[in-house]
Amino acid sequence: MYKLFAKICLIAILFSPAGCKSSTTQEDGTVLNLATYNVGVFDKSGFDTTEMIADMMKELGVQVLSMNELDSCNTRHNTFQLKDFAEAMGGWGYNYGPAISYKGGKYGIGVAYSPALEPTRKYSITLEKGDGAEQRALAVCEFKDFVFASTHLDHKSAAAQLAQAETLTGWASVNYGKGDKPVILCGDFNALPDSETISLMRKDWTILSPKDFTFSAKNPSKCIDYVMVYKNACKRVKVLESKVCKQFNSGDVAVASDHLPVYVRIEIK
Repeated sequence: MYKLFAKICLIAILFSPAGCKSSTTQEDGTVLNLATYNVGVFDKSGFDTTEMIADMMKELGVQVLSMNELDSCNTRHNTFQLKDFAEAMGGWGYNYGPAISYKGGKYGIGVAYSPALEPTRKYSITLEKGDGAEQRALAVCEFKDFVFASTHLDHKSAAAQLAQAETLTGWASVNYGKGDKPVILCGDFNALPDSETISLMRKDWTILSPKDFTFSAKNPSKCIDYVMVYKNACKRVKVLESKVCKQFNSGDVAVASDHLPVYVRIEIK
């Protein structure tokens, strides 16, 4: 029943002015639609929400997406979830960042991107576990005009979370600090806006997303998902729109995941 409903909604979206937007280049720069979403292994409501979330991202016109909590060929979900999502988006590219071995397979994060965006490099790095719950990761895609990365920080240990945040800033500094290409970092930081972790990040990163609550999807009470840009080229990035998405025509955020997606539309000058 959902598939039929989703197809009908998607047809309406694609043929309406508010449908999918492609990458555009204005006189002053490149306009990019991006988002970050903790998808909760596409299973927080007890059924596969891959197609629903794909339809929701198409409705937003997203061109590059950071995704958290992705299974890969384990006994919980014996499929490569990021690949399945990319196929549901219509043949998107992707880069998986495995964080840990889990139930005979992997568990981690990833980036998915429109075929119109051609990466020049894709890679991932691991973030130290410390005394945290588990090892974390960073998935990176470099494009001609920007760098896009996804991460997911520890949810139990403040010390481990801070160490992971420091590693992220060190990564950006060493690899891109001397250049002028914007480095966009997204993900579930498991940290509130006034936390020590986000205060540390603000020293070197400019947060582009709003402080609106992103968790939980059914009863939002915390802002823990963010989109930010590194200081090396933050002046080149102009926010055109920024929002936490609470309602869609093509899906139900209350069942799609336990987080809400965060959307940011930017212009890179």
